[in-house]
Amino acid sequence: MSFTILGTGSYAPEHVVTNDDLSKLVETNDEWITQRIGVKSRRICETETNVDLAVQASQRALENAGVQPEELDLIIATTISGDTLSPGTGCMVQNRLGAHCPAFDMSAACSGFLFGLETAAGFLARGLYKRVLVVSAERMSGIVDWTDRSTCCIFGDGAGAVVLGPGDGLVASHLMTKGGDDVIKIPTHYGNSPWYKGEVPEKTSIYMNGRETYKFAVMAMSDNIKALMEHAGVSGEDVALVIPHQANYRIINEARRRIPDIAPEKFCINIDRYGNTSSASVPILLDEMNRAGKIHRGDLLVLAAFGGGLSAGAMIIRF
Repeated sequence: MSFTILGTGSYAPEHVVTNDDLSKLVETNDEWITQRIGVKSRRICETETNVDLAVQASQRALENAGVQPEELDLIIATTISGDTLSPGTGCMVQNRLGAHCPAFDMSAACSGFLFGLETAAGFLARGLYKRVLVVSAERMSGIVDWTDRSTCCIFGDGAGAVVLGPGDGLVASHLMTKGGDDVIKIPTHYGNSPWYKGEVPEKTSIYMNGRETYKFAVMAMSDNIKALMEHAGVSGEDVALVIPHQANYRIINEARRRIPDIAPEKFCINIDRYGNTSSASVPILLDEMNRAGKIHRGDLLVLAAFGGGLSAGAMIIRF
């Protein structure tokens, strides 16, 4: 027993920031961003918090699933941009929804949603949990250095969620970590301890080595998907859609070139309108495809993500 997806939901702030808007903050332009990243615009919070995004996406997923908050047995939230270290996003979602179940947060950067699904599958397999909400919410605008064009052009804010029930929808999965902080790093505050004599980061915004991130991302996405399909005995024709993490259009394009068994048009893309929303990107795209009627019951979907950690994952699920 693993899980079946009962419903999906997503939410993004109403405020749209275009590439032309960013050109007023940093030395960049629409052509530079579009060619290198594939982003035309992104949603940015003006008044919304991380929890606000998560609650909106969760409510929409519950409505889509026909499940009431009091029916939930567990809430798993994934985020690297929570409003507070404690209480966590999951706990605040539980409170705001009026649910009565336990809740906790996970942090696996942009791969977080896949790690959350795998964790939920373990709880459901025990047979004690019947309804699990997995919600990924990111307010990346709060941790981006808006004077650094190498990162601020990439990210956006948003949240995506799924409601899961018992079932056999998880066909195969693979998670991996290549630990280190040399490629992607988001420091935290070290506090005011008078005894701490170690190095304190000068800045707490995102650091990213673009070249190394690209190499890892292309390798992780293409190799993980191909290996997982071979392990599960799934052909490219069997796959209805690929829902990849929306980090960079060139990464997605190169990955699909390396997986010729899957038709290129099966790779779904919305980075042009949302940017990289970290762990929220896969569930946002999944919800978009679901509500657009592009996904049908019984379809085989490939989910793939990669990010800080370095972490990566791929899943084949039957919707």
